[in-house]
Amino acid sequence: MAENFITLKNVSLRFKLYSTQHRSIKETFVNVLLRRNYGRPTREVTAVNNVSLHIPHGRRLGIVGDNGAGKSSLLKVMSRIYPPTSGTIERRGFLVPLLEVGIGFNPELSGLENIFLTGAIMGFSRREMTRRVDPILEFSELRQFADTPIKYYSSGMAQRLAFSIATEIDPEILLLDEIFSVGDIHWVQKAKHRMQSLIDRSSILVLVSHQMELIERYCDWTIWMRAGQIVGEGPPSEIIPAYQASEAGVQV
Repeated sequence: MAENFITLKNVSLRFKLYSTQHRSIKETFVNVLLRRNYGRPTREVTAVNNVSLHIPHGRRLGIVGDNGAGKSSLLKVMSRIYPPTSGTIERRGFLVPLLEVGIGFNPELSGLENIFLTGAIMGFSRREMTRRVDPILEFSELRQFADTPIKYYSSGMAQRLAFSIATEIDPEILLLDEIFSVGDIHWVQKAKHRMQSLIDRSSILVLVSHQMELIERYCDWTIWMRAGQIVGEGPPSEIIPAYQASEAGVQV
């Protein structure tokens, strides 16, 4: 059986920002109706800057860094949510990105309908998803809200449903971004137990978190990002202390 992997070669991701300053609500509305151009971009932001990275089969990779360092953008490039501005990405393996609360959910559809929608996006038939519905609703503890539109869910409820779908599908490659940032103690502990079981079965895990204990618990390798670049790479026992010392202003 071929081994799964993700390889990035000189990957960059840039965004153009457009200014809406000094534009009234009326002007904005008229511009949308008339499809007027908003003008030239005011500046360009580099979210990921010339990153090369190989994630082999069996790797449990943690990504640390300040807010705005490019961690989440890097995951979105890996998952092909964002195409890179330059560079190449190669990947083998069925990948599930769990990057934002309810990413890909249709807020007008019910929780049950979004289960089938998510499955369809991932390439599963309705029959294949039907047998997964009960376990998903049971684990997420949302059975009584199955017919409620997602727009009425709290962020914690949406996260529970998204996490339950992703981990029931059992991906070969799992990308997680601050997945335990929302939820009560009972849910977080329950999710952590399920995560450990999923990690044991998956071939690759990439985890972004500001909770260093999660990186230490689940990951065997760590990269440290700053301003869109990798500035450190190694075992969590080496990278996390260096990152924390840098945060505290200590010379390392």
